[in-house]
Amino acid sequence: MKKSVIKGFGYYVPEKVVTNDDLAKLMSTNDEWITERTGIKQRHYRKNINDAEETTAYLGLQASKKAIESAGLTAKDIDYIVFATLSPDYYFPGCGVLLQDMLGCDTIGALDVRNQCSGFVYAMSVADAFIKVGQYKNILVVGAEIHSFGLDFTDRGRGVSVIFGDGAGAIVLSASDDNVQGILATNMHSEGQYADELCTKFPGTKYGWSVRLKNEPDAIPDEEIYPHMNGNFVFKHAVTRFPETIHEALEKAGKKVEDLDLLIPHQANKRIAQYVQQQLGLPDEKVMVNIEKYGNTTAASIPIALSEAIEEGRMKRGDLVCLSAFGSGFTWGSVLFEY
Repeated sequence: MKKSVIKGFGYYVPEKVVTNDDLAKLMSTNDEWITERTGIKQRHYRKNINDAEETTAYLGLQASKKAIESAGLTAKDIDYIVFATLSPDYYFPGCGVLLQDMLGCDTIGALDVRNQCSGFVYAMSVADAFIKVGQYKNILVVGAEIHSFGLDFTDRGRGVSVIFGDGAGAIVLSASDDNVQGILATNMHSEGQYADELCTKFPGTKYGWSVRLKNEPDAIPDEEIYPHMNGNFVFKHAVTRFPETIHEALEKAGKKVEDLDLLIPHQANKRIAQYVQQQLGLPDEKVMVNIEKYGNTTAASIPIALSEAIEEGRMKRGDLVCLSAFGSGFTWGSVLFEY
């Protein structure tokens, strides 16, 4: 059975930097309030929130080009795409096919993953399964988001809007016969009974949005249009599920927490990362946190952090690394691999 190894990596964020002080001009908040609760100091937004060119697929394209080049491959070498996002260019089709066209790939398959913050972990798990059975050789796994177009920049939405940023990250997973290097374990979980605790309801067929949009556009409440999050509830579940899924991956691979060289959690909230770090007993140098620079980029946060960890020398060949995420759905999961 083949093993999946990370052959290339890359990330991309828009040039526009939005600081906490910038947001304080739009809503009743300040740098101290945001930093204390989230650990975020700034985030990146596309230049114009109504930009029809700097889209989610476009961000994914920039990250993908870097990942493919890093792998020493060309777009023609990619034989499958898995694209994770909650903010696609279109309601349908998904971003995967748009990226296939932008890259100039052959008529390869393109799968879209809609698992929000856990999207990249789910995407890697799916790609790993395809590679293990020998169906594909080089899979492009992408996580990209543009949140800035759909946030409520008023006092009503400040608890959510200060958290999110735009960005993209990508890796190339390739088949290998290496007995050591590669993905060792994956797991994925969900608990849909809590869907309404972290969600955006519009557009969606459940709420009859198409009829209301045509006949009663003013009757659609803001709480359906903008993201809703029960922050304390999400936090309590996240700090429980993160350690569970990490331990599950380690146990499956016959490893222990002490064996980990680096944990790269989804960058949801610095307080969550610190709590999980404490629960696992890991020192600072073994936990990658970069949320202060990018905010929460949901599906893009792990591949951005992974790429930075490699660039900074914090993640080296032979290291045992765990990627872990928790988010809307609720969904959560982990990927454990030797880089």
